[in-house]
Amino acid sequence: MTRVTVQPGDLALEVADDESVAEAAWRQGWRWPTTCWGKAECTVCSVLVLDGEQAVLPADDEEIDAIDLRMPLHLRLPGTRLACRLRLRGDGAVVEKKGVRPPAGTN
Repeated sequence: MTRVTVQPGDLALEVADDESVAEAAWRQGWRWPTTCWGKAECTVCSVLVLDGEQAVLPADDEEIDAIDLRMPLHLRLPGTRLACRLRLRGDGAVVEKKGVRPPAGTN
């Protein structure tokens, strides 16, 4: 398991080796906005990587295409990633995602 910090709120999310950040959140009962549930179609799950870039794996072609073709231009900031595709290689990543809520009684 690796850990990612989600801002705002300094929330800690444990992510298994074989899952994306969004999949980990959904598995643990977090509210993580989406409309396509991990198909890299809606881009609603997008996050901004604020720190710890060395702890995230590079984007694959499907993620790059989704951002380039489906995401509005004004939202394509440096460090933008899709949480449904974002996988970690170690601890230390910090992402920003407004609207995220952990299950009651956690963090």
